[in-house]
Amino acid sequence: MTDDLLAPAVVDALKARVAALMPATRADLEALATIPSVSLGSFDQEPLTRSAHAVAELLRAEGLEVSVVEEGGRPAVIGHRAGPPGAPTVTLYAHHDVQPPGEAAEWESEPFTPTERDGRLYGRGVADDKAGVMAHVTALRAFGADLPVSVTVFVEGEEEIGSESLPAILERHGDALAADAIVLADSQNWKIGVPSLTTTLRGLVRVVVTVRTLDHAVHSGMFGGPVPDALTCLCRLVATLHDEVGTVAVAGLRSGQAADLPYDEPTLRAESGLLDGVSMTGTGTILDRLWAKPSLSVIGIDAPTVDRASNTLLPSARAKLSMRLAPDQDPRAAYELLATHLREHAPWGAQVEVRLDDDGPGFAAKATGPIYDQARAAFRDAWGTEPVDIGVGGSIPFIAAFAERFPQAAILVTGVEDPDTRAHGANESLHLGEFERACVAEALLLARLGAMVR
Repeated sequence: MTDDLLAPAVVDALKARVAALMPATRADLEALATIPSVSLGSFDQEPLTRSAHAVAELLRAEGLEVSVVEEGGRPAVIGHRAGPPGAPTVTLYAHHDVQPPGEAAEWESEPFTPTERDGRLYGRGVADDKAGVMAHVTALRAFGADLPVSVTVFVEGEEEIGSESLPAILERHGDALAADAIVLADSQNWKIGVPSLTTTLRGLVRVVVTVRTLDHAVHSGMFGGPVPDALTCLCRLVATLHDEVGTVAVAGLRSGQAADLPYDEPTLRAESGLLDGVSMTGTGTILDRLWAKPSLSVIGIDAPTVDRASNTLLPSARAKLSMRLAPDQDPRAAYELLATHLREHAPWGAQVEVRLDDDGPGFAAKATGPIYDQARAAFRDAWGTEPVDIGVGGSIPFIAAFAERFPQAAILVTGVEDPDTRAHGANESLHLGEFERACVAEALLLARLGAMVR
């Protein structure tokens, strides 16, 4: 029985130890979150170096041998500490880079000044994923000198921009990252009070589509009528990507089925902020649409602003499209299907160019076996309720890279987020109670894996 590995007194002692550590953990989390470590190339990259070295110092303080590595990309941190002879090795993953803060006016407090309101800590990166970093650090702190397993910590610096140098890191440092179990703390829980293992993730294709109709801009009054402008053509082209009910209309894309969990329209509306009168799009169950079916969104468009618009027919216009894929869809095949659709639906003979901006595979875990059993038991002990397996509609391509590089390792995708975290958006936040429980669960998992082997 998985619950027999740890005596209740051991569980209670670890919970008490983590509770005592939380003030220091929170202080260190807030210090990390004040560093604007945005990995997008249009931002200052110096804070990423500061952030990496801050993480390295936190790990060194817990007795790890630490290196800051760069393989053609942003700095990553790799640390290792040996456990008892014969103990399993656990690799703990998180990332220290963050998304851009976006419009300052949309934040209720400064994005890089962590601020508590009603039991939540607000700020860019406080959840995604510097809380993941600190969950690992706290689990190590909970054991002091008596670490029950060997631990490798890998904290990446470019997850938010596609982990471009990850293949080089895995090629050069893969032996150092090999483990019996890999805990990737970059996902979410089903809801506050209910912990989760993420067992499926959608894949990703991101493209930039450019539409051209003229070799130079012309007066909209003198030539409007017979001459199509590029922005109108782009709008018409984008409109072909969905059918009348909002299902993605790109032929050949795969669809899957999500886990059978209770999730209704009022819950979706509350969690997403969907406005009254705005209908849901697509068909199938809501979770199928969120986790297992393709979606397509326009996430950026180059066009004159309303305040600066002139009476001009634009010669070219472009948009960035984000397409999420069923977990088992080949992203390169999906890109070809999307590119073909865009070229074949060019309105009025407009010239259409499609450029692949980024792609990544989805992930589907079998999530069975003794290590997964211990993870679920750790969740039960930490939350006092049964965990659930969930899918996530977002994409974390590096997980597939880890699964390919370490096929024998159990991949445990965990996280500290909840449906109201608003990762990537304004007012990103961390539920402090859930964060403590996540730290407890990780410490219990390490204890259970060590006890399982002995």
